[in-house]
Amino acid sequence: MEYNVLEINSSEKEVEIKLPYDEIKKEVEEEVKKQSKKIQVPGFRKGKVPVSMLKKMYGDALEYEASEKIANSFFWKVAEENQLKPIGQPTMTDIKFEPGKELSFKVKYETIPALELKEYKAISFDVPDFVVNDEEIEKEIDYILKSNKTLEDAEEILDNNFIIDAEIILDERNGEKIAESKPEKMQIDLTSEGVAKEIVENAKNKKVGESFLFAYKDEHKHKIEDGTEEIHKEEYSYKVNVLGIKKIVLPELNEDLIKKVTKDKVSTESDFREQIKKDIQNYYDQRNEELIRGKLVSEIIKNNDFEPPKTLVNNILEEYVKAEEDQAKKSKYPFNKEETKKRLLKSAENEVKWYLIKTKIQKDEDITITDEEIKEYAEKDVEKTGISLDKLMNYYKTTNQSERILDQKLFEFLKSNNTINKVHPDKMKLKQEAENE
Repeated sequence: MEYNVLEINSSEKEVEIKLPYDEIKKEVEEEVKKQSKKIQVPGFRKGKVPVSMLKKMYGDALEYEASEKIANSFFWKVAEENQLKPIGQPTMTDIKFEPGKELSFKVKYETIPALELKEYKAISFDVPDFVVNDEEIEKEIDYILKSNKTLEDAEEILDNNFIIDAEIILDERNGEKIAESKPEKMQIDLTSEGVAKEIVENAKNKKVGESFLFAYKDEHKHKIEDGTEEIHKEEYSYKVNVLGIKKIVLPELNEDLIKKVTKDKVSTESDFREQIKKDIQNYYDQRNEELIRGKLVSEIIKNNDFEPPKTLVNNILEEYVKAEEDQAKKSKYPFNKEETKKRLLKSAENEVKWYLIKTKIQKDEDITITDEEIKEYAEKDVEKTGISLDKLMNYYKTTNQSERILDQKLFEFLKSNNTINKVHPDKMKLKQEAENE
């Protein structure tokens, strides 16, 4: 037997195998006998037709049919003996059989690529340094006060601390009156950032039963027949009938409210502000960690790019598509499977690439997780969950929690071996704008 392995890319290979007839003669004869038992010939019981007669009737057809099964069997024998380690379903790309002489065939298959990693250390990149400021704390307090507001009926809108029960009617379009426009009833919260300033200004001093106007300008680009774009402008004028007015009454930021909002964790305003600052900063720190992780993964993949096995990519892609399809069904959104596959293909490829790269880094750098380390993580969660240490340890060992801990350990290693520059968000924005010019 002769065989030769051709490397198509890092993941795809093709093996060519040549077998002299003497080496497969026994297998061919056995396979022909198996086939002959399935053939019915008049005058003979099924399976009792002499092979010599079948050869006269069918010539070498039975041997040709047997050759493909033999080729498949020998491929797996060669794969096992020579550690080819195919994944997925190998494909027979060519087969040639000369009865009495030779059987040759080619099989294309995929393997886990043998990666030689480079440049996953000493990478330098910038991330925005998000730090809580006083304005953000005030905005959060304002939001909390509004969430605990009360409403009082009022006759007149004196400022923006009011909610209007309104009937809105499209009055004009591009200066022309709209006849029989259907009114729409809705509430307008004048404190909302999404409400146009013109509405807030024009609503002032209006009473129940009165009305006011406001305009809305729509300006957008759209393609025309020759493929170019033109700017489309339209202006709408709306009439607002005031059906009811409610004044927003904000509560005092006192001990009772603070205890209610924090569930008795803090009671003073200074502690409350400090808690808000801590919560916002924790959110920023988490977001920063996600940015760092994403940037590290992106840079390392870029430095060690390769063709991922399509078998693994397709498995991940099917999971992605299935998840989106299920979500679309629940939300009753339209779903296009082929478009979704195209959109998610790159993400699936990158997930496979990163999995293989990180597995290699963990092996090369001897990054492992010990029972003692699992215990340390479990001890931190005992107080949070109220579950005993033994049960948590058993849970961590029998689920993917150990993998999560190992993953975290890998990223701590990568962060400590790369340079991460924290830059003020404004400076980072200016730098990105300059690079895009």
